[in-house]
Amino acid sequence: MALKLEILDYFYKLLRKESGLVLDASKQYLIETRLEPIVMHEGFTSIEALGRKLMHNDDTLLRQKVVDAMTTNETSFFRDQKPFDILKSEILPEILKAKEDEKRIRIWCAASSTGQEPYSIGILLNEMARALRGWDIEIIATDISEPVLKKARIGMYSLYEVQRGLPPHYLDKYFEKSNGMWCIHDAVRKLVSFRKINLLSDFGALGTMDIIFCRNILIYFDKETKERVLDRMRNLLSPSGYVLLGASETLLGMESKFVGVGSTGRHFYKKINN
Repeated sequence: MALKLEILDYFYKLLRKESGLVLDASKQYLIETRLEPIVMHEGFTSIEALGRKLMHNDDTLLRQKVVDAMTTNETSFFRDQKPFDILKSEILPEILKAKEDEKRIRIWCAASSTGQEPYSIGILLNEMARALRGWDIEIIATDISEPVLKKARIGMYSLYEVQRGLPPHYLDKYFEKSNGMWCIHDAVRKLVSFRKINLLSDFGALGTMDIIFCRNILIYFDKETKERVLDRMRNLLSPSGYVLLGASETLLGMESKFVGVGSTGRHFYKKINN
């Protein structure tokens, strides 16, 4: 049964306010599929009943569960392999030259979900250990959802999760099997710290970054929100810094001070320094 317009409108407005996520009628299926587990777990008779509960008797914890469910994004190890190839062969070598005196690299994974992306970067950096000897490396991973951050911090994944995008030799080298799950080694885990951050809020306290991964999240924002988030990210980037967007994301038609770089002319964007 189709959800009533007032219920859909409530969820759309809630998600836009809390997370910046912009949905329309074409995304009703997301409301239905992602909120149904909450309906069952919390004992509601329907998604409509869940919506009316929040509309008339706001429950902070329940509202956060709804936001968490709707903002948990698809992820996998080394997702869309091409950006990681460019990172290793083009971006990191340039940053190593630019920061040779400082010998420090800071990378931010925004909307990192359950951790596969930052751990993939950690694996890549471990593979470059000889070139990075003596360097201070820090990967900061953030997400709006505490449940996915909890899973990321634990660093344990099912066989299905590690088989998605992770080369077999990396599984043998960087994971240990335990009780049917695969746990990432400390050599990678120690490079990554996880924090809860909403991209709509102030994230300036993260400090200067050399690379920002912000993939497959801006597509859910409206144009104004995209520009605002990208502008604040640009302010965090070092003069030699880069931001990485998702394969389906573009800066065309937006007010942004970035220029596309890399062998494909996409994926990575370098800040234009005034």
